[in-house]
Amino acid sequence: MLRFLSIASATWASFFVLDVAAFPTHPARAAAAVISLSSTELASYAPFTQFARAAYCSPSLVENWSCGDACNAIPGFQPALTGGDNAALQYYFVGYWPSQKAVVVAHEGTDPTQFLADLTDINIVQTALDSTLFPGVPSNVLVHSGFAQEHAKTAASILATTKSLLAANGASTVITVGHSLGGAVAELDALLFTLNLPSTVHVKSQTYGTPRVGNPAYATFFDSKVSDFKRINHASDPVPIVPGRGLGFQHPHGEVHIQADNSAVSCPGDDDATDAQCTIATVPNIFVGNILDHLGPYEGIFVGTLACT
Repeated sequence: MLRFLSIASATWASFFVLDVAAFPTHPARAAAAVISLSSTELASYAPFTQFARAAYCSPSLVENWSCGDACNAIPGFQPALTGGDNAALQYYFVGYWPSQKAVVVAHEGTDPTQFLADLTDINIVQTALDSTLFPGVPSNVLVHSGFAQEHAKTAASILATTKSLLAANGASTVITVGHSLGGAVAELDALLFTLNLPSTVHVKSQTYGTPRVGNPAYATFFDSKVSDFKRINHASDPVPIVPGRGLGFQHPHGEVHIQADNSAVSCPGDDDATDAQCTIATVPNIFVGNILDHLGPYEGIFVGTLACT
């Protein structure tokens, strides 16, 4: 496994661009203070973390909701669509969560112990979003082309299944989750649903260890459309600081930075580069990051292939 970690770290390094202070800082979404989160708030994240964890499990296990601890933590969930091969297409699933009267969409991510899955992330070219999937998106909104391509592989079928489940269950909430690459795809899903579902449907998105998805115009547009969004970063994970701001990338709002067990803060604005408790100040470049922090624990829960038990 150490060999995989070494190879994966080298691959991430070739992709990550330093996020040094010399790069321009884009305007923050709002002037606000860092907020320490309560243990109750942090505990409320657990079901979403378990969904992100379950996304790493084989569709043959997820379709019967028999994927071990992750599935056991959310009894009664009803998968409706599963897919992916963990190579050309990351695993994903869509289903109905009766206790919350919500449709859940989850995507597998990249895992430093699973080298082949990392290859999806190596293209840093920006591209416009497909207006057939994202109606009304401004032309200056650009995203990482690799993430856009990965998202497009499943977007139409996931949107159709989500609409069907909402109608069949009289539901009005959609939740998207994912870790790493899966977090980037889940972020795009949140925008997809906001632009394609009735305004009466509430879209919530919670992602983990997510890289930057698009340019500042994307972040601004996302902020204006998806209000219920959290992107959770763990300790010194370097993945959230890439691609670099100097390459024209910027996170939207919603950062939660886990500093240690039972200690996390909510960071203001887009890509908070000012506050010492937030990710950019903690991990100013990849050389001070720890790729193993990418797997967690996210309040006691590890996410990744090895955590699918």
